[in-house]
Order: sequence, then structure tokens, then C-alpha cells
Amino acid sequence: MGDWGDFNLALVGATAALAGLVIVAASVNIAEIVKAPALTARLGTAISSLVLALVVSALGLAPDLGDVVYGAVAVLASLIAATFAVDAARRIAADRSPLNRLRGMKSVLGFLVPAAYAVGGVLVLSGAVAAGTAAFAFGALLSIVVALMISWIVLVEVLR
Repeated sequence: MGDWGDFNLALVGATAALAGLVIVAASVNIAEIVKAPALTARLGTAISSLVLALVVSALGLAPDLGDVVYGAVAVLASLIAATFAVDAARRIAADRSPLNRLRGMKSVLGFLVPAAYAVGGVLVLSGAVAAGTAAFAFGALLSIVVALMISWIVLVEVLR
């Protein structure tokens, strides 16, 4: 992943720091957040998206890592992250509060990052390494945007 080394290095630091900040920000109101299972699950999705970006970016820095291993781990990590999105979507759908608007959008948001990484992993496994790596880059940047959006929305919702 030679040409992507600087990008991956920057993403490892950024996603690790952001995941820590999301956890700290949530911990300030954790008593209120855990009262709403959908909020807890959505925060889990945000953090899992950042961890997914962290893992795949860190693997991109590993010397002599084969494309098959890189693609396979990306697909596996995507599936693990997607389980958090599935849980969040289930809990969002179950929350019948009139304040729980835009259920579909809230649910879809959690699947964007795992989908980008799964596509990237499949592309790398199929031999389209450049396209797969570009999908990883897109997924990494998307993970930051999605995690910030979800975290901000959850923190605002818990205080209304």
C-alpha cells in the first residue's frame, strides 16, 4: 500500500483520537444515554465506524501484507461493524417515541461506512487493488463524517 502510507498514518491518528473524544463526550451524559437503547446503539455504530477505519488504515501500514489478507480482513471488519449498524437500526425502528423522527435516515447512516469498506475489500480481493484502496480512503473519510454526525445528534437528543 506504499503510496497510501501517509494517508493511512494520518487516518490512524485521526480516527483513534476521534473515537476517544466521542467516548469522552458521551461519558459526560452516559446516565441519560443508557436510558435510551437506540442512542446507545447509535453511539456504538459511530465508534465501530471509527474503529473500522482505524483497523483498515493500520493494516495498510503493515509491511509486506498481501492483498488477499488486506481485502479479507477489511471485509471481515466491515461485517463486524455492520452488526452494530443492524443493532442500531433495530433499536431505532423499535423506538416509537414521537421525538424519534427520520428513522430511516438514522438507520441508513450506520451502514454507509461498513458498506464502503466491504466494497473496498471485495475490490482488493478481486485484484482491483487501486479501486479497493480508493474505496477504503472514501470509507475512512466517511467514517469521520458519519461518526461526528451520529455523535452530535445523539448528544443533542439526550439533552432535549
